[in-house]
Amino acid sequence: FMLARYANSNRGVFHPSLSQDARSCSPAYYYEQTSRTLLNRDKKTTSESDIEKYAQDNLNIHKKGIFRKKFSVRDMLSWSKDPIRKPMLVLSDKALKKEACDLFKLVQTYMSDRKAKLGMTLNSVALEICMTGFMKPTLRDELYIQICRQTTENPRKESLRRGWELLAICLSFFPPSPKLQKYLESYMERHRDPGLDSYATEVGRWPVHVQVSHYASVATKRLHRMGVDGKKAVRRPTLEDIEQARMQIFRPSLFGNTITEVIDLQKERFPNYKLPWVQTTLSELVLRHRGDQTEGIFRVPADMDEVMTLKSRLDVWEVPGSEELTDAHTPASLLKLWYRELYEPLVPDHMYAECIAAHQDARRAIAIIHRLPPINKAVLAYLIHFLQLFTKPEVVQVTKMDASNLAMVMAPNCLRCTSIDPRVIFDNARKEMAFMRLLILHFDASFMEGVY
Repeated sequence: FMLARYANSNRGVFHPSLSQDARSCSPAYYYEQTSRTLLNRDKKTTSESDIEKYAQDNLNIHKKGIFRKKFSVRDMLSWSKDPIRKPMLVLSDKALKKEACDLFKLVQTYMSDRKAKLGMTLNSVALEICMTGFMKPTLRDELYIQICRQTTENPRKESLRRGWELLAICLSFFPPSPKLQKYLESYMERHRDPGLDSYATEVGRWPVHVQVSHYASVATKRLHRMGVDGKKAVRRPTLEDIEQARMQIFRPSLFGNTITEVIDLQKERFPNYKLPWVQTTLSELVLRHRGDQTEGIFRVPADMDEVMTLKSRLDVWEVPGSEELTDAHTPASLLKLWYRELYEPLVPDHMYAECIAAHQDARRAIAIIHRLPPINKAVLAYLIHFLQLFTKPEVVQVTKMDASNLAMVMAPNCLRCTSIDPRVIFDNARKEMAFMRLLILHFDASFMEGVY
């Protein structure tokens, strides 16, 4: 059965054969020495626990037994092997009440606390859970409270690990309400141990409590980027997205992070690179597949399956051979996606207004680029130098993509309007393109020749 096979292949392993010296340096030993403190920290009184403060005001208190005795808040927030008959939170819609109970069963199934139905896989269960959260915003807080419950005082290690994994996956697609966010963040912070952060690359080898600290760190970061002050939008999950969200808990992606984070990810493999490896690799793939001789390059969309396949391969540092890509549109589309998905845009938000104001003045536009943070300047200058290769008359004659066309398709990937007013967004789009066109035509980026 696929769920069981997954559990066996991902269970943390402690190696008793480690020498005492090596063991004393390991996160497993670190955890053993601090476990009592950590356990005591998790068993806070109601007045100390933020999630319990939230629960006191918002839980739909359940009853048990013949005398219908009320559950305590602590019982309501502790792991249960049984399904629930009522939602965790107060819901007025009768249909949603049933869905909330069904959602709890799915959470139990994912965590291996409930037998899966025939044909279910780990990813299909996670997809059903995330689709419910995506489609039914009123059930998001219910879901997050359910997961908090099932990861509290859970006696089953694999169930506990899967619960934290599910929390991190869900936070890749939708946030809790602003009301719940601070309490959820506090709950996750209580399970983080900064002393274990340096073991992140090997954390899968260690006991489940060490893994929980890593899951909590990843989930917290995802909450920050998806929540109230975050820049990531709610997105509809697919089966492939679920798999990526799960895999990236232990293997961060080259996509969707900041430039600095991408550089940090490649440090061990490419310690001398000054630019993101993924940026230079995709640019080279475009040229290798005759992108400068391809009509509509950067404008014609590629096959999305091919784009996602290439993305997955680059995320594990694999570069496909020439015979594996059908044309230049695939790396060109993925290159645009990489720029667009950067968590912080190439031009920082606080400099956006200056760029818009300078959309008709080449000297001002170039001066702004020279004031960018060093890594942003290098990445943007490399892009401009790359695009300038496509502005040669003999190339434009074939590609039908002059400086204006290139600016039109690339500007939205480099500058991001911070306004939510549709009129401002529409008006600024034209100015963004004009600003980008000035750079392509007038910015001397020759200093990026041969830089990696």
